[in-house]
Amino acid sequence: MLRDFRFEMGEGPPVGLLDAHVDAFVASLSASGYTALMVLTKRRVCASFARWTRERQLAVAQLDESHVATFFGEAPRRSRSREAVKRSALRLFIGHLRAVGEVLTPPPSSDESLMPALQASYEEYLRRERGLAERSVRGYRPFIEAFLAECDATADSACASLDPQFVRDFLLEHIRERPTKSSKLLATALRSLFRFLFLRGETPVDLSLAIPSVRQWRQANVHAFLSPEEVEQVLCTCDQTTPVGRRDHAVLLLLSRLGLRAAEVVALELDDISWRTGEILIRGKGRVCERLPLLADIGKALALYVREDRGTSCSRRVFLRARAPRVGFTSQTGVGAIARRALARAGLHPPLRGAHLFRYTLATTMIRQGASMGEIAGVLRHRSLDTTEIYAKVDFETLRGVARPWPGTGGAK
Repeated sequence: MLRDFRFEMGEGPPVGLLDAHVDAFVASLSASGYTALMVLTKRRVCASFARWTRERQLAVAQLDESHVATFFGEAPRRSRSREAVKRSALRLFIGHLRAVGEVLTPPPSSDESLMPALQASYEEYLRRERGLAERSVRGYRPFIEAFLAECDATADSACASLDPQFVRDFLLEHIRERPTKSSKLLATALRSLFRFLFLRGETPVDLSLAIPSVRQWRQANVHAFLSPEEVEQVLCTCDQTTPVGRRDHAVLLLLSRLGLRAAEVVALELDDISWRTGEILIRGKGRVCERLPLLADIGKALALYVREDRGTSCSRRVFLRARAPRVGFTSQTGVGAIARRALARAGLHPPLRGAHLFRYTLATTMIRQGASMGEIAGVLRHRSLDTTEIYAKVDFETLRGVARPWPGTGGAK
């Protein structure tokens, strides 16, 4: 394939130092699942960049992103079409050169602000000393970034100047437009940060005590859910004649039949499926692994996707991106997008449209069919029955039987 590309472009064999790495880079793109057309496009850009470096007698080890910027700055205006695609190709190329050790990783920038280093230390503290999973660290990150950006510190004593009033003002300002759950997470992240700063000696007092609680009343709302007929309607919207449709159908079956969380679908690996025993290993919250039965329709959908559509990949994740690079989903956002697209195709618009809607739906269906709280907790893998109790209020027919009549004029009679 590479030789055909070269002949199509009318090029001879590589003659420069950088040209020798272009073919290896192109081969890595093909192995990652990029289409032949996309590989050809990226190869042309890299070949042009290689000629440019050869004309300026630049050594491979000297290259970095600044040379990419110079290359595009000197390009004639007629060559600047689809510049974003070309820049992306060269960023991947530089990354490939770093991965094989031809280009050195740039040293950390000498930013005057101490906040990036402080945040890096805090995240390492969460991983090593607090034992938080990487997903939890990522969840804290945007809140901590926002707070440190507002502090805008440039000196070692910047954290020492923080006071409770500044902390409260920041929290009240940022929860004004947030839903309750997001506000609670913001408060939790700030408490964690201030405990870290106090233990490290950055602040003279423990400012975590200055964070007020964000009140969220338990069982204040009734969770959204779908009827069994609506679940089947959503499943039928997947076009099972296409690879993407078959993948999405398997994902939706895991969400609706087993009540998996989006992150659990993302973390599912090929070795987690035991075809002989009919079990599936679920990597749940808190790094707890549990086994669930591999239902017949789920097993059939997974086997079809893995055998026909998944293809080869260096990733062991079951579900891969539809576009190159062909690797597993990087976050639960992809699973949520699959759920939202399916609901839209089915013409359903519930208040909650993410992957968790199917988990609520499964619990609701089970309780309406007479399942106990303990049985539901076992299927959903809840550690406490208090968590499962939020589903008790959706059994409206049973609640009507115990409800007392609303008093009319003159009181109850």
